[in-house]
Amino acid sequence: MRILFMGTPEFAVPALDAVAASGEQLVAVVTQPDKPRGRGYTLAPPPVKVRALELGVPVLQPETIRGDAFAAELSALRPDLIFVVAYGKILPKNVLDFPRYGCVNAHASILPKYRGAAPIQRAIMAGEMLTGVTAMYMDEGLDTGDIILTKKITIEDCDNLASVEKKLAAAGAAALTDVIVGIKERTLIRFPQPSGATYAAKIEDADMRVNWTQPARRLWCLVRALSPSPLAYTLMPDGKRLKLAAAGYNDKDQNAAPGTVVSVDGGRISVATGHGTFYITECQPEGKRRMTAADLINGRRLAVGDVLHS
Repeated sequence: MRILFMGTPEFAVPALDAVAASGEQLVAVVTQPDKPRGRGYTLAPPPVKVRALELGVPVLQPETIRGDAFAAELSALRPDLIFVVAYGKILPKNVLDFPRYGCVNAHASILPKYRGAAPIQRAIMAGEMLTGVTAMYMDEGLDTGDIILTKKITIEDCDNLASVEKKLAAAGAAALTDVIVGIKERTLIRFPQPSGATYAAKIEDADMRVNWTQPARRLWCLVRALSPSPLAYTLMPDGKRLKLAAAGYNDKDQNAAPGTVVSVDGGRISVATGHGTFYITECQPEGKRRMTAADLINGRRLAVGDVLHS
């Protein structure tokens, strides 16, 4: 089969490697344009482009996949199958309808739950202990297409966004490998998504703010869902942001208002919440490097009785 791969971030690289190793003909990779990064705003290629060039696969970086220019590229490539993994743009109908075996997306959730832009973060925030990757035929809806198969993974207490992404990236690679085998052996079965769909909206600034009236466990899930980037945050007594990189919790309530620092012992900063005690173990003060809670304590930036604000 002639396969076109569409993807952009590091999450999609294992899937690209799996397709390249499948023995099928990987005709090209489509990815987002290079973007400026860092203090110097130097143009940097997306991870999928870097890996595709290492594999010797042609790379396309169209500003848009709508219109005649990309349609002409598609006609020249003649893909039998298009795989999409975190590409970052919605595919128009002419692209969806082009390959004879369809467009297959590896979506990072157990559909129909967590359709949308931030399924991994939202699943961790919600305290899910199970998630996965769903391979599905794409249609014009938002992650609404027929399901082919699902690969499930567990979310452990020690996991954060980075480690869950790594597990799901491997699951996505395995899912696409199975799709290729199923197409060749004519064993794929497609079925409509069941009821009970939920939507995983893009992460906004409001989602990153810690609300100390919430239970400590929920705040712990929030910190894990946004670490190592972009990081949940609170405001210190001086109004500056304190980003939270790692944390823990217990169910012991404190005789203090939510957001009040109740202890700075044992290398951690313990804070009262709506239910239970939340403790910060790694953080990043505004304008500073990431540091341990012990470093922040030693710098006398926080003390017992200080109040952190939502």
